[in-house]
Amino acid sequence: MNIDTINIIEALLFASPEPLTQKKINIIFDEDPPKLNECIERLSKKFKNDNHAIDILNIAGGYQLRTKPEYDLYVRRLLNKTGQLRLSQAALETLSIVAYKQPISRIDIEAIRGVDCAGVIKTLLKKVLVRIKGREDGPGRPLMYSTTDGFLQSFGLSRLADLPKLKEISEILDEQPALTEQIDAFK
Repeated sequence: MNIDTINIIEALLFASPEPLTQKKINIIFDEDPPKLNECIERLSKKFKNDNHAIDILNIAGGYQLRTKPEYDLYVRRLLNKTGQLRLSQAALETLSIVAYKQPISRIDIEAIRGVDCAGVIKTLLKKVLVRIKGREDGPGRPLMYSTTDGFLQSFGLSRLADLPKLKEISEILDEQPALTEQIDAFK
């Protein structure tokens, strides 16, 4: 693998708004596409050895350039915004339920939360954090919802298995009894 190929991959990482995948590389290179994993490994070493302000993260099944956390404040100032995804408490609760129980119907989400979730689900669909996975086989054949790659990307996860286990969350929140009740609803 030559330096030109590595530089092309670096340029693609910089320009790509979504995580760069091997599938995209196969489309971009007409003949003999490079192995993305090998290129990423070399670039990561280069960034680390040269003390760059960016890292390459494995996000949502691909790779993406991210600023190191210690430079976050300066990037925020440049962009004059937080750069964080803003969700209401209701949206966070609903998204958590979908993430841990997917695929799940609106009726089941509402049974856990105890309130109507139609508006919140619409918001999560618009933000491309959840998607319609299909229909349940039960009466009325309600829609089933699951998380998207956008969810993984927004929360810096490579795959759903990277979500903290509910037991781990419960242990962390043991000192906060009011939050423990909310966690118990997910079990």
